[in-house]
Amino acid sequence: MGQTTGKKAESPPRAKFKAPRVVGESSEMRKLKSMVETVAVRQCTLLVQGESGSGKELIVRHVHACSQRRNNPFIAVDCSTLRDTLLESELFGHVKGSFTGAERDTLGFVRAADGGTLFLDEIGEMTLQVQAKLLRVIQERVVVPVGSIDPIPVNVRIVAATHRDLKKMVRDGDFRQDLFYRLNVVNLVVPPLRDRREDIVPLAKHLLSQLSEFYEEPERTFAEESLDALQMYDWPGNIRELTNAIEHAYVLGEEEVLTVKDLPESVRAVVTEIHAPEDAEFPTLAGTERALLIRSLREAKGNQTQAARLLDIDRHRLARMLRRYNLETMSKS
Repeated sequence: MGQTTGKKAESPPRAKFKAPRVVGESSEMRKLKSMVETVAVRQCTLLVQGESGSGKELIVRHVHACSQRRNNPFIAVDCSTLRDTLLESELFGHVKGSFTGAERDTLGFVRAADGGTLFLDEIGEMTLQVQAKLLRVIQERVVVPVGSIDPIPVNVRIVAATHRDLKKMVRDGDFRQDLFYRLNVVNLVVPPLRDRREDIVPLAKHLLSQLSEFYEEPERTFAEESLDALQMYDWPGNIRELTNAIEHAYVLGEEEVLTVKDLPESVRAVVTEIHAPEDAEFPTLAGTERALLIRSLREAKGNQTQAARLLDIDRHRLARMLRRYNLETMSKS
């Protein structure tokens, strides 16, 4: 069955692209942004890896914004929400009558992104059958809609992301090795928020400013104790969790300056842990040490010698503790 002409074909809505702002000046983020700007001007496929909520899509959008494709479509697809035949049809399009309910031709996400960037999030959820068709798109720059045998040329940059270990999936037979190598030309790793704590405060302030703009309200600020709490917390949900926490504080906070009491309970608990009454749940040693280290560094404005004096410990011991808790970037030598 041949592919009909495109006048009657329908395409998924094209995303209105807005250039993103990647916030963060930690050494990890400076290195990542440098890599993004280097590869953006090339046409190679990219694999972006990182924990859930770490900001992988934001990095991909930054790649698109820095590329020559910036004025063309940016199409994002969450592969975990579309499975089997539905994903195949959504990605590659289909011709009328190719399956029950296919009442008209559709372009699919690949052709909708023609000239631009196709972002495939959670690509580890894709079935082996769909992986094979995606491999052909990458290798031959053509797409074959479901129900058709005619290849259609496409010019699209494919960027994939996942929080899963694709190498292990290859070993287990759950992910095609040839597709992995095609995707993994350049591997961008987005660090978790706990490994770049110096970015937490700038991110929080940026998010707070965005909320003020969204609600068309005067700018609000954080109390110092709130910033301490944000830096002490480990953020297992990464930037997504931080975003929710800042919105929680913004919505429930009644004053212009947001304090610790406005933050979610999980974040407040880190601060109250070291001041807990005797009948409260006993704090962990690691949590207490980290909290004291952060508090001393903020009091000493990052000066290690002064922070060690406040804690009444040797400076070399302080340095070892900072390395243990990934807090070295908060201090000055």
